[in-house]
Amino acid sequence: MNELNGKIAAVTGAASGIGLASTEAMIAAGATVVLVDRDERALNEVCARLGAGAIPLVLDLLNAEKCASLLDGILSKVGHLDILHANAGTYIGGDLVDADLDGIDRMLNLNVNVVIKNVRTVAPHMIERGTGDIVVTSSVAGHSAIPWEPVYSPSKWAMHCFVQTMRRQLLKNGIRVGSVSPGPVISALLADWPEENLRKAKEAGALIEPKEVADAIIFMLTRPRNVTIRDVVVLPSAFDI
Repeated sequence: MNELNGKIAAVTGAASGIGLASTEAMIAAGATVVLVDRDERALNEVCARLGAGAIPLVLDLLNAEKCASLLDGILSKVGHLDILHANAGTYIGGDLVDADLDGIDRMLNLNVNVVIKNVRTVAPHMIERGTGDIVVTSSVAGHSAIPWEPVYSPSKWAMHCFVQTMRRQLLKNGIRVGSVSPGPVISALLADWPEENLRKAKEAGALIEPKEVADAIIFMLTRPRNVTIRDVVVLPSAFDI
């Protein structure tokens, strides 16, 4: 325990799901975490429960101006940043012909553009310090073309490419970049799954808990500095993809 003692992290989409589990795991390992989320009420409730190691930063990352202020917001509350977990994202499943056009824009903006902009915003700070860790929440859908996810799956393929390009760009600066790619996780995002797929997954036990993804993130962050875990795929054992 306390493997992250003294480290300062920021987690986007931190008020629920994988982001919350990642936050809890980092705090348990000794880190101070700035929780970034647009849901002020949920954020305040979570931070009150987690105590002094949890610092709220209310931010709507889909607002371009506010998104650009991410690092300034973090540094207004803590002295520096060691770890960014770029986790915020959303989901669209089902047939493309049924997808809402504005929903497509929102999902691609949050899953792709916001992540790229967040990394762009914090990278100079980490480069100046000569160290840092960036972990992006991707998905097994970024490794396999999921037929019922024609919008979501491409967004995660984009993240797989982005993570590997940035890993190569930043390794000379002492910054590690990697992604965690879960299979289906029990979270609010599954509410948008096709009902039949969700039913089958539940019956087959083909779902995992957010904590199991957070365990993989802690593993990534606690390797010796000469070791980078470039991508971890975390699947329910019964998930047949």
